[in-house]
Order: sequence, then structure tokens, then C-alpha cells
Amino acid sequence: MSSTSSPSPLGFFERYLSIWVALCIAAGVGLGLSFSGLFQAVAAIEYASVNLVVAVLIWVMIYPMMVSIDFASLKDVGRKPKGLCVTLVVNWLIKPFTMAILGVLFFEYVFAGLVSPEDAKEYIAGMILLGVAPCTAMVFVWSQLVRGDANYTLVQVSINDLVMVVAFAPIAAFLLGVTEVVVPWQTLLLSVILYVVIPLVAGYLTRRRLDARHDGEAVAGFTATLKPFSIVGLLATVVLLFGFQAQTIVASPLVIVLIAIPLLLQNVLIFIIAYGWSYLWRLPHNVAAPAALIGTSNFFELAVAVAISLFGLNSGAALATVVGVLVEVPAMLALVAVANSTRRYFPA
Repeated sequence: MSSTSSPSPLGFFERYLSIWVALCIAAGVGLGLSFSGLFQAVAAIEYASVNLVVAVLIWVMIYPMMVSIDFASLKDVGRKPKGLCVTLVVNWLIKPFTMAILGVLFFEYVFAGLVSPEDAKEYIAGMILLGVAPCTAMVFVWSQLVRGDANYTLVQVSINDLVMVVAFAPIAAFLLGVTEVVVPWQTLLLSVILYVVIPLVAGYLTRRRLDARHDGEAVAGFTATLKPFSIVGLLATVVLLFGFQAQTIVASPLVIVLIAIPLLLQNVLIFIIAYGWSYLWRLPHNVAAPAALIGTSNFFELAVAVAISLFGLNSGAALATVVGVLVEVPAMLALVAVANSTRRYFPA
């Protein structure tokens, strides 16, 4: 069957994600202005710098993604090692640092006269948290759209998640420290445990239980059942965050555009690095394209949760991570189109 006749792997929600997020941003701002007392009450429901309402929503989003990870696929880690090398080097040795550089360049120099130094530091911090969190869920959608090797994409995502457990906190703390943001290590480590380790363990145990049924459709059926809750969690989180930020956004709407500019540049830069490297290494397109897209996209759910834990619900850091959601989907769809149009330059 030709690619033109096959159904799109991008579901209705994913296809119009930018629209849903934009609508939720508008709803959040409107509700935040109309019911500021309610949002302040929700913001006060926290323990150890972790907002419990947002934490529940984040878990609802992340858990189905972790169930999708097949740890048995790790045995294939040695197959096509070049593709895995591209993914790991770009995600952990390049991307976090280019994001920090772009954040400092734009908010301490290019946009220096447009935002206060205090706000600039928080926007940079939010960008850094996005840069240190490689995507684990939407990657499968991007891989399908470029006809990537599904099993190999699963290996790349699984390895990334395991690296994230030990690398996220140290790299984030280092880069935040370099940009002169005071980082409470205890809160950062607690965030990793809450939003990576616990969902990962829960997903692993659930996956084992589902696999024990010897039913190949069990995992897919289970995650499909949870998907509506995951969608609600994402959209509700966006509404809450923009509700908390409503006053700031109305006072200076330009800030959304200012944050979006370096995020878009980061997406393009990382894609060029990973895709170009894959081309020079003569990787097959079904490995090269997913490797580039994995490096380009972000695990924004984790970034949002950690930004809230470290800097608060009303912070510029939290706002920057949410703007990442709005920017990522249209940017990724454009890069998918680029990858598909250049397929002929790669080995089959």
C-alpha cells in the first residue's frame, strides 16, 4: 500500500494539538482574570514545593507514555549503534547547552531592553529545563510520520528514559548554576523521582503485568483507554498554568513571542545537527529521521512539572515551558515535512 493511501498515524487530537493548546491558553488567561481567587487557592495546594493538583495532572499525562516503553527492546541496543549514538550525543551533550546559550543570548542581550533581569533569568531557566528533557511520547508519532523503524525508535526512547533518571538533575543543576539561578538540589531531585522514576517504575510494572497475558494488543488497548485522560491532563495543565500567569500575560503579551523565538531556533538548529550528522554517517532514512526528531522534540510534561517545583506556578520558568508546548507541534510538523522531502538523499 502506498503512503498516500495509508491512514495518517497522527490522530485527531495530535493533528490539531496547536489549536487545542491555543484555545486552552485563551481559556486559562480568561479564567485567570475572572476567577483569580480560585487560581490562587489551587496554587496554595502544595507540599515540599510541589503543587499537588498539577502533580496529579502531570502523572496522568506521563504514566501512559511509560507503559508504552518496552524494556525488552533494550536487548537490541547494539543494533545500528550509530543511530543510538546520534540520539544520545545530541540529547545529552549538545541540546541542553545550545538551549542555555540561546536563552542567555536572547534574554540577556537581544531582548535585554524588553524584559527585566529577574524575568529574563526565569525564562532562561524554563528553556534550560526544556532542553534537558528529551521527548518520550510524541516521538512515536513523528517516527510514524517519517516511516521510521518503530522498534529502533523504541530502543532510542527507552535508553533516553534510563539516562534521564541519572542525567537530568545534574545537567539541569549545572546549567541553571551557570546562568546564576539558585537551584535547590533537594527540590530538583524530588522532581526527578516524582516525575521520572516513579512513573517509570509504575509503567514497567504495568507493562510486565500486561505482557504476562501473552496478548499483543494488551498494551495498546490499555494505553488507548488512558489516552483521553492523558489529553485532559495536558489541556487542564495548560489552562491552569496560563490562569496562574494571566495577569503577567495581559500586562506584557509580547513575552510569549519573545520566548517562542529562541525555542523555534533551537528546534531548527538541533534538527540540522542531528539530521546532518546522520546524513554524513550514511544512516538509513528510517533511522536518521527519527534520531533527528527525537533530539529536536521535548518532554515538556517533565519540564513543566520541574519548573513549577523549582520556581513556582506563577514563575516565568513555568510560562516558558508551556510556551514550548505551543511552539513544538507546528515546528515538528514542518520538520517532518523536511525529513520526508529529503528521503531520497539517504540509503534505503
